[in-house]
Amino acid sequence: MPTKRRYAQIGCSSRGAMYRDALLQTYSDTSELVGLSDSNPGRLQLYLQTARDRGLEVPGYPAEDFDRMIEEQNPDCVIVTTKDCHHDEYICRAMALGCDAITEKPMATDEHKCQRIIDAQRETGKRCTVTFNYRYSPARTQVKDVLMSGVIGEVLSVDFNWLLDTRHGADYFRRWHRSKENSGGLLVHKATHHFDIVNWSLSSVPASVFARGDRKFYTPDTADRYGLKNRSERCLDCPESENCPFHLDLRAHEEMRALYLENEQYDGYFRDRCVFSDQIDIEDSMQLVVTYESGARMSYSLNAFMPWEGMMISFNGSKGRLESVTRESVYISGDGTTPGEFQPEGTTLRLFPHFKPPHEVEVWRGEGGHGGGDVRLLDDIFSPNPPEDKYKRAADQRAGAYSILTGIAANRSIETGKEILISNLVQNIGLPDFPPMPSPDEPIPLK
Repeated sequence: MPTKRRYAQIGCSSRGAMYRDALLQTYSDTSELVGLSDSNPGRLQLYLQTARDRGLEVPGYPAEDFDRMIEEQNPDCVIVTTKDCHHDEYICRAMALGCDAITEKPMATDEHKCQRIIDAQRETGKRCTVTFNYRYSPARTQVKDVLMSGVIGEVLSVDFNWLLDTRHGADYFRRWHRSKENSGGLLVHKATHHFDIVNWSLSSVPASVFARGDRKFYTPDTADRYGLKNRSERCLDCPESENCPFHLDLRAHEEMRALYLENEQYDGYFRDRCVFSDQIDIEDSMQLVVTYESGARMSYSLNAFMPWEGMMISFNGSKGRLESVTRESVYISGDGTTPGEFQPEGTTLRLFPHFKPPHEVEVWRGEGGHGGGDVRLLDDIFSPNPPEDKYKRAADQRAGAYSILTGIAANRSIETGKEILISNLVQNIGLPDFPPMPSPDEPIPLK
């Protein structure tokens, strides 16, 4: 019988449960979860109990005993699902101790941590996998497929708008993500997905970024305009709870209650801080101009207070235009619903070829989280022999770096008011393994 691949996981988070459950159930024939670790002992015990409920005793370790977990359990690979600002330390330490690493996005939160990972991977030769589930959603794979076909020719520019609605978008302003020190802001934590989609779609990497950003909606002034003047710093028992459309009751959601509310005693982390707090330092509205090594340029916007959730992206090519609109289900992380399911109504793919009538293309559908991307991502990560993938959706530290460097450069541009060159931030990344795109020298037919 083949030897099972051994995994340890650091970070007992809401998102981390996807990897835990995949190892305990779907891939248990070929994979084994041999260690769990977290800085919060209550959350760690919840994860350990989940394993026991499924008939497996998994050793648990406090975060400060990470090295001991690696020494005693000898995993082949470490899965990093901690707070974003700690990703680099566990990725680098895992590789230094002889393990491969799998990390949730974003790979890191600033250029210095990114450089540390690039250097550590080169020095150790270990594998670093970054989990970009949106690459695997059928609808987004379809966009890549159309671009690879050459039907719109060479992509010259991109228009990209991402909308976070007032339920999902607000949630970033009540969690630890509200601090740039923790998350890098939405341009790193959230938009790393978006920037990776464009890098991968173009088979190119960013060269420079100019950005502007503000926090104008999730502010004390907005709360005052709503008439919410008697609010507290957290939602729990807030005097304005019955009046505030952004109120979150942790007691009403079993997972959030168990994972967060009942474990506040250990680290003082409040999952339900006021979205209008003056302690927030991340932006809620951001606009970028990104230039790529291919010569293409993108205009991008992200707004976190919209009436619907999803994206609008258009690729403008030498032979025509591709327009993709995706509507997603609205959720709060940990509320028990499936995150980011595509909504058939309002999700479209249209082609506008030069000199020919436009037409709509039937969208590839997928079930499950993030448009069906989660299950396909897990299969690619944990299957012992994943099939050859012409789209090259698997991502490593190179793709992870370029996805976050767009956002990191945008943060620096917002701070300085200047255009930022990616090459001045991190060195020796190497080019990601992208599939080939149509040649810019390909003839353009007139008919």
